[in-house]
Amino acid sequence: MKKALFFFLTLFTFQLQAQTKLTKLWETKDLPTPESVLPYGNWLYVSLIDGGASEVDFKGGIALLSQSGMVVNKEWIKGLSAPKGMGIYKDIMYVADINRVIKIDVKTARILARINIDGSVFLNDVAIDNKGNVFVSDTRLNNIYKIADDKPELYLENVASANGLKVIKNDLFILSGPQLLKVDANKNITTIAKGLEAGGDGLEPLDKNTFLASCWAGLVYTIGLDGKVTKLIDCRGEKINTADIGYNPKLKVMYLPTFLKNSVVAYKVE
Repeated sequence: MKKALFFFLTLFTFQLQAQTKLTKLWETKDLPTPESVLPYGNWLYVSLIDGGASEVDFKGGIALLSQSGMVVNKEWIKGLSAPKGMGIYKDIMYVADINRVIKIDVKTARILARINIDGSVFLNDVAIDNKGNVFVSDTRLNNIYKIADDKPELYLENVASANGLKVIKNDLFILSGPQLLKVDANKNITTIAKGLEAGGDGLEPLDKNTFLASCWAGLVYTIGLDGKVTKLIDCRGEKINTADIGYNPKLKVMYLPTFLKNSVVAYKVE
């Protein structure tokens, strides 16, 4: 009986994952090269490159949107270069910006520090654990850095095309090219899933067993901890990018930055 129940629950989980669908809610345009969306409180924070993805030109910044997609402040933060992934811990935001991480007070929109990471060239995504340790990926150098008390150090190397990051309990999940890795507290690495059709970009937990994952090339997937990969979006034919997604678990809404199409699209996840 127990085996039969386990089989039924497992089958039910697979069916739920396969039936995940997205319904478009809104699209906000005229956002110059949006790379990442971070829901926090009642707001959406959108990193805007507004130039080359690796150019130190100080044209980039962060826009503030409402949950309904209204632009509240297009220049909430300005003077960055190519801001990408963001994370927030106790109202302090950390933003990857080429070779440094920008530390921002969310309540006052004031830059508190610019944390240089020596040798880095393409800092991409940010994840923060429950102690406030910040992890940031360098996609071109295949490195993961850790920042504790504003002091950076090399945490992992040789992680091919390291991009999307997420910390869950004591595990660090990494989109490494076309696969999802899990790194435990002892730095043991396990491959969770393979088979993405392009290098992974954004990574967000959908539930305790499933991630939403985007590939910049124009793909969005669900990835189960059992290794099952299911395609939700393929807009490569329309040449629409799908960069570093955000997800609000309370509203069950995914926010997708389209990068070169200069918009953010919100989808209800059902």
